[in-house]
Amino acid sequence: MDDRKVGGVHDWIHTLEWLEKWGYLTAGLSFLLLGMVSFTSAWYDFFLTMRLGVLRAALVLTNELLFVVILLELFRTVINFLKSRVVTLEPFLYIGIIAGTRRILMGSAHVTNLETVTDLAFNRYLWDIGMNVLIVLGLVLAVFMYNWKGRPQEKSM
Repeated sequence: MDDRKVGGVHDWIHTLEWLEKWGYLTAGLSFLLLGMVSFTSAWYDFFLTMRLGVLRAALVLTNELLFVVILLELFRTVINFLKSRVVTLEPFLYIGIIAGTRRILMGSAHVTNLETVTDLAFNRYLWDIGMNVLIVLGLVLAVFMYNWKGRPQEKSM
């Protein structure tokens, strides 16, 4: 094969890898900036919602802070990928657990704030909460199995 063709292909590969690295850097920075903006917005919304009651304001703040944690976990995943060039499963399991928990909290808060709840709406709420609880439990089990598999086995004598 011609040396110019091989060199040209390697140059393209090097350029594409450089672009990939910068793509991950900008995505990671975007997650961090979105997390910071969301954090600021969460506290602003908290103080605005305080006039409607402390419980409602706390739920709004909790919901938005869990979203910030998800963004920061995505940021950490990008940083770890840039350091090791390996994407691991565990951060995505944590993100799923946080998202499911967030959905459970917000669904419960929504139903408790309704003045009247129809049987159909209550049944949908129960199914939604039940499915999210199963998803969270499944993801917790997956985290346990993922970590258990990675532990060194103790040798018995």
